[in-house]
Amino acid sequence: MRTRRGVMALLGGIGTILALGGCETDPNAPYLWGIGDPVRGAALRAPRNFGEPSRWVGSPANATVAVEQQEFLASELATSPIYAPVLNPAVVQTLQQGRAEMRDYLGIPASADPQAVIEAMRRAGAALRAGNQAGAEAALTGPAFPAGPRVVLARLSNMPRMPQTVAAAGMVASDFDRLDRIR
Repeated sequence: MRTRRGVMALLGGIGTILALGGCETDPNAPYLWGIGDPVRGAALRAPRNFGEPSRWVGSPANATVAVEQQEFLASELATSPIYAPVLNPAVVQTLQQGRAEMRDYLGIPASADPQAVIEAMRRAGAALRAGNQAGAEAALTGPAFPAGPRVVLARLSNMPRMPQTVAAAGMVASDFDRLDRIR
């Protein structure tokens, strides 16, 4: 039993190093090349991906990642049978407040399906990285984006500082670090 715990702790530490060391890779790539937990990967990357949205001014492709990752964590951690019971409840609450703050800025209704927003942001980001403005606009149409794709893209290009979003990113990474130390 001790050996197993030691191996798990070592793997968790290696995973943290690899996750933090891979900051310059595609943020939508599978965590640890597909063998890692995507929720844990998103949590550990939160400070970089959406911890300060204003860092993505002029880079709407990176801003789409910030929105997508925040949406993913806010919805996944609220319902995860693995993480919901062990996370500090304030983390989930702050993530949801940060998501509301981000949605309000982008003009996304509170009732929008999180998965629809995630998929739209992934498609828009991929299109922007490929230099396909029309594809990005097409991805940001529909009921989740009543302001229209051009308005959403303009807002993604000029993200302000969002205090709740910043707090959520720090809290989720910190709580996952706490969970790693317990293991």
